[in-house]
Amino acid sequence: MIVVTGASGRLGGRVARLLDGPMRLVVRDAARAPSIASAEVAVASYADGEAVRRALSGAGTVLMVSAAETPSRVAEHTSFVDAAAAAGVGHLVYISFAGASPGATFTLARDHWATEQHIRASGLPFTFLRDNLYADFLPFMVGADGVIRGPAGDGRAAVVAQDDIAEAAVTVLRDPAAHAGRTYTLTGPEALTMTEIAATLTAAGRPARFHDETIAEAYESRRAYQAPDWQLDAWVSTYTAIAAGELAEVTRDVPELTGRPATSLAELLTR
Repeated sequence: MIVVTGASGRLGGRVARLLDGPMRLVVRDAARAPSIASAEVAVASYADGEAVRRALSGAGTVLMVSAAETPSRVAEHTSFVDAAAAAGVGHLVYISFAGASPGATFTLARDHWATEQHIRASGLPFTFLRDNLYADFLPFMVGADGVIRGPAGDGRAAVVAQDDIAEAAVTVLRDPAAHAGRTYTLTGPEALTMTEIAATLTAAGRPARFHDETIAEAYESRRAYQAPDWQLDAWVSTYTAIAAGELAEVTRDVPELTGRPATSLAELLTR
């Protein structure tokens, strides 16, 4: 049986709706699970290892959508992976992040690296899907004044559509043995600067411009949200990772897995 975690979220929900046949959806709130006739629903949070073990009982292949961004994220992931191993899961497909490494500029990419390493150490057969920034979220980066602010400079990001990620994930879930031990970096068809992203948004009827902040300005402009320091670091390092060129790689992994070209930002915005 295929198990999809995070099924009440944007990405997990997309994957669940694309799959056919019997499956199990793991969610934290059963009332928010998508209504899919062929699916059963299990309730578990990643931190509750026993609940996860029960939810994954009998699972052949599991899609592990990364947990919410919190300081306890790696601990939650570790708990989930240990429970998956205890449940005898046949193959774990993990949604990771492009450029995941212990020294990644984007702070949360380090969490993904730590999770990948724990999965490797667990002995579970695995596939890692390292996603670039979600193209779908770019309109939400525009402030109320129509400005995208951040210290990205002239760096580029090969932003990727969530629909493309979902299709790629379904391909792996349906034939996991063909992708065992593989790490795919899922990107869009081109790497764009933030200035080009703003221009693409504008052309699609969502007026925007980019203001290249200094790092000090980036922290100051976000203080009003009263977010904890770790979250401020994550927000700002999204842009500094772009400036450092760590999100600029364009791959052919989406076409390889889906059998069609990756979706451009312009195409996504006009759907």
